[in-house]
Amino acid sequence: MKPIIADAELVAYCGLYCGACRAYRKGRCPGCHENRKARWCKVRACCIDHEWSSCAECTEHNDVNDCRWYNNIIARIFGFIFRSNRRACVLRIKQIGLQPFAVEMAENGLQTIRQ
Repeated sequence: MKPIIADAELVAYCGLYCGACRAYRKGRCPGCHENRKARWCKVRACCIDHEWSSCAECTEHNDVNDCRWYNNIIARIFGFIFRSNRRACVLRIKQIGLQPFAVEMAENGLQTIRQ
C-alpha cells in the first residue's frame, strides 16, 4: 500500500483528500484529477471546465451548498453514510490553501473532515 503523502494534486475537486483514500493507496484508483473514468462527476466536470483546482476556487457561489452540482441528493447521502463533511474541507482549503490542506490531511491520515 502506498504511504500517505502531502500532495496538493491529490486534493479532489470536491475537497476530499485522495492521498489518504484506501482505493488510491492500494492502486485501484488514480485519484480524482487523474481519474478519466469519473465523467459522471458533475463537480469534477465543472472544476475542469473552469480550470479550478477545487471548488474552493469557485467564483459562482459564495457557499458550495448553493451549488446544484455540489449539494445534490447523492452528495448528501454520501456525506451521511461516510460521515464526510466536504463543505468543511472546501472551507478549510479557502482558509489555509491547497498545499497546507494536503499537509494537514496527510499528517492526520484523513480523507475528509468528519461531520
